[in-house]
Amino acid sequence: MECSQVDRAAKSELVTALNTVLKDTGVVVVARNAGLVAAQSADFRRRVKAAGGSVKVAKNRLTALALKGTDAEGIGGLLKGPTILAYSKDPIAAAKAAVAYAKDNDKLVILGGAMGKTVLDAKGVKALADLPSLDELRAMLLGVIKAPAGKLVRTINEPGSALARLLKAKIDKGDAAA
Repeated sequence: MECSQVDRAAKSELVTALNTVLKDTGVVVVARNAGLVAAQSADFRRRVKAAGGSVKVAKNRLTALALKGTDAEGIGGLLKGPTILAYSKDPIAAAKAAVAYAKDNDKLVILGGAMGKTVLDAKGVKALADLPSLDELRAMLLGVIKAPAGKLVRTINEPGSALARLLKAKIDKGDAAA
């Protein structure tokens, strides 16, 4: 009887912890673990962690309970068979890492996922993975903002530069005549 209570408490704690994590994620990817060996699973975890995400394997019933009250609640229907969750705060990081790993290893099959309240199918997750990351988007935006300022500085400096070249040409022409 005591063992059953400990097991139940551990399951309840797992559900609560997973629920807390899932409430704070930008994207959740659900994949079928079609026979990954321990080394492959560890490699997948390393790749997702390097991208800024995390991986969780739990019983589907417990995961479905943990999804309740989160934005990703709609992915509960994907939890059939041996599944694995990859998630990250960055709305693209976990999707990029999971899709890249699935391309290299046919034992990991992307089933779908969620970005906020939007439920994605496998194609949606792959399309999300093709988008630039949040840091890449910030760099692109900074470049767009910076470009007009650079053009303005060049435009302002150009008349002075043209005058300096003209004066230098006159001086050089004067030195050559002397």
